[in-house]
Amino acid sequence: MSSTDLDAPPLKSLLLAIVAVLGLHVLAAIALVAIKTPELKPEPKKEMSPLEIKFVSLPAKTVSTEVEKQTVTAKKEVQPEVQVQPAPQPEPKPKEPVKQPKEPVVKNIEPKVTPVIASEKPRPDTSQKVAPKEPLPKPKIDNSAAEAQRKAAAQAESERQARKAEQEAQARAEQEAKRVADAKAAAQAKAAAEAAAAQARAEAEAAAALAQSNEPVSFTASSANWASAPNFSFPERAARRARSGDTLNVVLVLRVNKQGGIDNVRVAQSSGNPLVDKEARRQVRSGKFKPFTKNGVPVVGDVTLPISYAVP
Repeated sequence: MSSTDLDAPPLKSLLLAIVAVLGLHVLAAIALVAIKTPELKPEPKKEMSPLEIKFVSLPAKTVSTEVEKQTVTAKKEVQPEVQVQPAPQPEPKPKEPVKQPKEPVVKNIEPKVTPVIASEKPRPDTSQKVAPKEPLPKPKIDNSAAEAQRKAAAQAESERQARKAEQEAQARAEQEAKRVADAKAAAQAKAAAEAAAAQARAEAEAAAALAQSNEPVSFTASSANWASAPNFSFPERAARRARSGDTLNVVLVLRVNKQGGIDNVRVAQSSGNPLVDKEARRQVRSGKFKPFTKNGVPVVGDVTLPISYAVP
């Protein structure tokens, strides 16, 4: 029996080692598969201001980094267990030289371990599973606020236009009313001026006519003003025909010229005593009136003057 046969572990130990390595690899694969990929929680929707779009990128590098860390940790956990502890050498059995062809099995242990470890290297597969391949959903733009704001602005603009049109119409109406009132006032003023001018012309013409005319104008005794009043006294000659204490009334009509002088006297109502009537006519001529005027122009006037005499 050679030294190589003595140093080689028994077949049972090798099989146990291989089964243990395969079991560890299966457990590692199951652990990798069972690793739950972090769920990407969508960020809460924020109320965005109108017409502002905000894109949010996912932290893909962080996820891949965590996966790589987990993979490296699994390798570190698996590699120490791959080292097969040397089994205690059993006592040599002289009857087992036939097991020499099993040497290739021992030589193939390392190649079997290496592919299993190498199978853990495809990191891109794990990262691809973790990282979402689907494109990020485009954020929905809420245009309701902008639309409401646009409608409110349009409504405010229409209301402003309506108010402006109403104000302009009211201003035009006020201007038209003012223009009509001004025109009416001007027409009234013009008519009044024309009427005043016509009246003034008529009065001037009447005054001129009165100034040129000697047509007498009737006046009452109350409107007559004496420049020098006559002295009315009962005549002594008439006392013989009258009783003492009686009152004799005579009414005279006087023609007064433009200077206030008395041109003519006539008896409108007799007192019943001719001497009293005659004396009244004589006495009244001694007086003088202030000129009678009409429209500021001296005129000839007829004055009715009652005279009362008390018999002594």
